[in-house]
Amino acid sequence: MLANIWTFTQKELRSFFNSPVAYVILTLFLLIAGWFFSAGLFLIGQADMRDLVSVVIPLAFLFFVPAMTMRLIAEEKKSGTLELLVTLPVRDVEVVLGKFLAALGLLASALLLTFAYPLTLAILGNPDGGALFGAYLGLVLLGAGYLAIGTFTSGLTQNQIVAFIAGFVIIFALFMLDKVLVFFTGPVASVLEYLSVTYHFENIARGVIDTRDLVYFLSLIAVFLFLAVRSLEARKWR
Repeated sequence: MLANIWTFTQKELRSFFNSPVAYVILTLFLLIAGWFFSAGLFLIGQADMRDLVSVVIPLAFLFFVPAMTMRLIAEEKKSGTLELLVTLPVRDVEVVLGKFLAALGLLASALLLTFAYPLTLAILGNPDGGALFGAYLGLVLLGAGYLAIGTFTSGLTQNQIVAFIAGFVIIFALFMLDKVLVFFTGPVASVLEYLSVTYHFENIARGVIDTRDLVYFLSLIAVFLFLAVRSLEARKWR
């Protein structure tokens, strides 16, 4: 099983980096992150990454993650190569996990390239290492949750634009849940707060590693990857 997952991960990573997709996504992401970091450092004179990691990058994920995942399965469906997998000794879960891990590798590469910013802060001052670790852990978990959602929506259609829009809508809804809490009270507000990705991300980004937040993100990833597998299995019954 692990060998098949790794094979699909490698295949998908090569597909990313053999086309302009990865380079366009990485370049745009780094330009946006670099601009906000530089603006805070040189224009405002503020040597910290708080706004970058807690506001700018999570907002960028709303658009970049659906763009990363929209082609994962939809392109296979459109080209017909997905049907060939039925004749191979692989399971749908291996296909989904391989593609998800490839997208996670691309996202991790983008975050890894931003390590120049905390290194710059370390030279200029004394940044809070615990808070930075929490922020990057939160970004990885947040991105992985969004990638699982995008993988699921990519498996629902063969149209990449539809996959992008569907992924964005679900991700945006989860992102906005804690913004509407003022309109609710009691148990409903508590449920919406728990379902909000922003609520759990901000807890981790503050450097507070709570198992409840980790369980939330791991559950989010597991649920949407399970749904992605089920969406692939559904083709066998048509």
